[in-house]
This record gives sequence, structure tokens and C-alpha cells, in this order.
Amino acid sequence: EICEDLWVAIPPSTVQALNGATICCNLSASDEVIGKAEYRRQIVSTQSAKNLCAYVYSDACYGESTTDLVFAGHNIIAENGKILNQTELFSGKDAIAEVDVEFLEHERSRFFKYSFNVPKCDEVEFDLKTSNFAPERKYDKTPFVPTDKERLAERAEFILTMQSNGLKRRLEHTHCKHAVIGISGGLDSALALLVTVRACKLLGKDPKDILAVTMPCFGTTTRTKNNAIKLTELLGVTLKEVDIKESVLKHFLDIGQDESVTDVTYENCQARERTQVLFDIANKNGGIVIGTGDLSELALGWATYNGDHMSSYAVNVSIPKTLVRHLVAYEAQKYGKEIGNVLTDILLTPVSPELIPAENDKIKQKTEDLVGPYILHDFFLYYFLRAGFSPKKIFEIALDTFKDEFDAKTILKWLEIFIKRFFSQQFKRSCIPDGVKVGTVTLSPRGDWRMPSDANATVWLDSLAELKNRYGC
Repeated sequence: EICEDLWVAIPPSTVQALNGATICCNLSASDEVIGKAEYRRQIVSTQSAKNLCAYVYSDACYGESTTDLVFAGHNIIAENGKILNQTELFSGKDAIAEVDVEFLEHERSRFFKYSFNVPKCDEVEFDLKTSNFAPERKYDKTPFVPTDKERLAERAEFILTMQSNGLKRRLEHTHCKHAVIGISGGLDSALALLVTVRACKLLGKDPKDILAVTMPCFGTTTRTKNNAIKLTELLGVTLKEVDIKESVLKHFLDIGQDESVTDVTYENCQARERTQVLFDIANKNGGIVIGTGDLSELALGWATYNGDHMSSYAVNVSIPKTLVRHLVAYEAQKYGKEIGNVLTDILLTPVSPELIPAENDKIKQKTEDLVGPYILHDFFLYYFLRAGFSPKKIFEIALDTFKDEFDAKTILKWLEIFIKRFFSQQFKRSCIPDGVKVGTVTLSPRGDWRMPSDANATVWLDSLAELKNRYGC
């Protein structure tokens, strides 16, 4: 389109996008006046967002008459609402950026804005010369976490507000007297407890109406248990300890499980016993069970089916692990020294379900040693779900993004595990509890993610097999 075409109610680029155009260009001679640059930037960004396209705005600069007007050469490239590059006014420079047409097509597949009942455009066929080049576009290592500290603090406060208001509404609706939460001394349960305290404040309830239950067993360490107790005491929450060892051992006898065999049955018996205790305490006290599991665990299926997988309302269900850390760190800073020190120690504690006996009171079972680094899995998760990238493309951008931390073999190893677990564990996501959605990447079967539990991962894994052969894995 040409210049002021962009400024009208229905720009030609809107019709072009409805006809399938993914890159819209504007050859413009936009004169400069005070405040116009910001408006121009906003309108280009908005047009690319509402049309789910890349918008290339090429503006006149030197060489134009200055009889009455001056032209600043404000060149802008935007993609789906994000400014990829723009020139400084009067710099005389070009704006160059890489646009991802695959991503735009994926975005369009997620929405129902596009129909065939639109005016048709003239189509002109032409040959486009293509060439291979090394991509220069950079991707965030932590796409769920803003890199700017001020923006991160604002985001953290807003997310915590969303979580607590979602829980507040559920507590009101159920007319329950108490919120019951299993507290382990780990990250997820700490965040869930902090959110529950916020919800109680919104309701004008006493924090003592929160029943925090610690349930030590074979793998519980002194460090995690003490942190759980300290945190609940400092927050003024009611604490109850239920040692589940004897119950689990009795259950082992009932089902014929050898207590010396630390297999999946050994682990899941503990997780399901804890869930039973929480729901029974909730029944006894007129409460609901607050779920603690996060989005990363849900994607990997790193939860016991009908164990920690189940709750009455899951406050962390759309929060990935890398973001959980920053939310807890934000609250640590906000609360001050005493609570902050406990939360900081929780942040420093290795992520673990603590279902395998400890060694010398130290955590033996470390989640990231078993399923992989969460910084990688959250990266995979974001670009797999949000951007719709193929495993091959995810590998390529991960290889560049994490070139200083992980080699090709390591990235391929964990990406393969991510794909395998993501597909095989869908059955757990098909029956998850209600929980608040805070971002664009969620896995609720009632909303953003509809996937059969018996979906086959062969096509995705085959593409990884080619890469493994190439890199000698």
C-alpha cells in the first residue's frame, strides 16, 4: 500500500492479509511533526498485530523537498505487534530484520479471523530469488521471563494479582472455610502458599484460615522440612504435620510392594497418600485443596496421576518453572529479611519431588538430572506451543541461543525427551483441575490445548532422528 493507506479505517493491507498476504509493505512519504513518530510506530505495530502479518514501512528521507515539510526517514519493520527494527529519525539508515513467515502462518491457524468472504485482491505472479544465509535473529533464553528488571517486577506483580484473584473467586464461590495446601519446602508449594495468602487478604480472611500441611516421608530432608515450617510460621498460617511413613509402609504390605525397591510404585504411593491426606483434611475442615504443580511439570507429565496431579484449584497451572523462580524471588524481595531469607534458601534448593530416600540428609533425587534443565524445557515449550516451530527449527535456534551453555548432543537429548514426554503424558492433561490462565501458553483441555491422549509423536521424533545422525548422537 502507499503512505496514508495505512491511516484509513480499513487499509488495503487488511484486505491483502485477509487474502493470505503475510508480508505487507508500505512505500511512504510521511512528513515529520512533533509526536508523529510515536503514533506512526504504534499504528504500524497495531496493523501487524491485528492482521497477524509482517509490516514493512519504508519512509522517505533525504532528497525530498523541504520547502514546507521535513522527512525523517522513519523506517519500521513489525511482526505480529512486535517492532523488530526501526531507524532513528534523520539517521538516513536502513531498517533490516528477519521475519518468520512460518510463525505468522501458525498464529493465523490459531484464530478464526480469516474467512473467504472478503474482497478479492489482484494477484501478480513473480519469481522471488532466494538464498541461504546464517540467521541473525536472536531469541530469549527465557521467553516467559522479561529481561528488563522493571518490566519483570511489573509482570510479577500482575501475575500474582491474577493468581490470587482467581483463587479468591473460587474460595468465594465454594463458600469454603479453609484453603488446604501441601507445603514441601520446594518452589512450587512456596509460590502457591504466597498466592493463597494474597487471596486471603483480598477476602479479608485471617491467614490462619489457610491449613498448610507438611507430610514428611522417606525422601524428606531437614532443609526442606525446616523451610516449610519456617515459611508457614512467618506467614501466620496454620501448620499441620502428618508423617506418612507408616501409612505408606502399610500400603506397601497391602499391595505387595517391596520397600527396598525404589521404583515408580514406591514413588507414586507417597504422592497419592499425600493427596488423599490433603483432600480428607479439606473435607474435615470445610475447605478446598490448592494445587501447586506448574506448567513445565504439566508439559512433561512430571506428576503422579491422581496424586500431586489432582487438586480442587491449581494456582500455578499456567506458570512455567523459570517464571516460578522469579515470582518467588520477587516476593522474597518484597517481604523483607525474615521471609525473604527463607524464600531465598528455597530458591537455592535443588528441584526435587523427594520421593527417593535421601543420602546423609541431602537430596538424592534431582529433577533436572532426570528430565533435563528447565531453562531448556521452557524454551522448547514456548517455541513449540506459542510459535508452532518444528523440532528441527527449535533445535537450530536453541543451538544458537545456548551455544555457551549446551552442545548439540545435550540439546538434542533433552529435546527428544521433551517431545516424547509431551506426547505420552497428554492423558494427565486431559483431566486437570481448574486453574487460572495468566499467559498465552497454557495446556488446559477446556481452552487453549485440545489434544488426543493417544496422539503419535513419530513424525516429530523422525525429524530429530535425522539431526541425531548428523551430529553423531
